[in-house]
Amino acid sequence: MRVAVILTLVISLVGVAVSAAPPPPALSAGDEALVQRAIAYLEGLSSDTGRFEQTDARGRMIGGAFYLQRPGKARFDYDPPSGLMVASDGKEVSEIDRRLKTAHSVPLASLPISMFLARDIRLDRGVRVVQVTHDASTFTLVARDIHHPGQGEMALTFTTNPLALTGWTVNQGRNTSFTVRLIDFHPSAPREESFFEIRNQRPGPAGGA
Repeated sequence: MRVAVILTLVISLVGVAVSAAPPPPALSAGDEALVQRAIAYLEGLSSDTGRFEQTDARGRMIGGAFYLQRPGKARFDYDPPSGLMVASDGKEVSEIDRRLKTAHSVPLASLPISMFLARDIRLDRGVRVVQVTHDASTFTLVARDIHHPGQGEMALTFTTNPLALTGWTVNQGRNTSFTVRLIDFHPSAPREESFFEIRNQRPGPAGGA
């Protein structure tokens, strides 16, 4: 399972077209309150870690370790036998496949994940929340880049009590959706900046970060 599926949050290199939707209806006052609560929570995250499970449109699942260091930095280390690592160093998002011995990078600013990693999260400009769904214990914000509708939609899901990010779903069109579920996501000690600078690492054997 390629990670050009993961960080569009993630990587939009596939260029799948998604039909432009009509302007969304205005959110209710209650929904706006949930949006603001989610923004405050996300901006309050700093150095965190946990496990993740990523499932694609065909139901294939792969897991790994997730590291977050806002603003700007995140890293996904996929479990063996996958040789994948994906990381943002604040400027670029890089992908290394140790098994295939390949590597490539794209500017962070060109990807939807940039809004999640930004110091100040704005969901009322280029990226807009178009729908809020909720039940007794969770709520989900569906966000869309209003200037680039072809990039699809991203849905962030939170628990309400306590407030916590539990994962996200990215929909880029037919057979290109994927869901990431966070497990045991919790604060951690800050890591050196070099931990997120994988673009300069030489692809090698799989089996470790």
